[in-house]
Amino acid sequence: MSKLSNVHPGEILLEEFLNPMGITAYRLSKSIGIPQTRTSQIIKGKRGITADTALRLSKYFGTSPKFWLGLQDDYDIEEQTNKLQNELDEIKTLNSETG
Repeated sequence: MSKLSNVHPGEILLEEFLNPMGITAYRLSKSIGIPQTRTSQIIKGKRGITADTALRLSKYFGTSPKFWLGLQDDYDIEEQTNKLQNELDEIKTLNSETG
């Protein structure tokens, strides 16, 4: 079974919010008071969603800031897990240590 790719919050912003609602990155940026470059970088997966951006997105879309930060946390954890998997496999759980 193949593993699904890790989905960046910017992809969710684009595919689940902007495109269906007919909102451009420019319009979103102007509406929430952030530079268009920040929005574009988030959509392209080159920048994460900060608490500041999460608050602005949640106000605009009527979601919670934790929704956006949760998407970012999930993405970041999976990215790091993939990078550190071999090292993580070597760490023994405290309860399983002997001696």
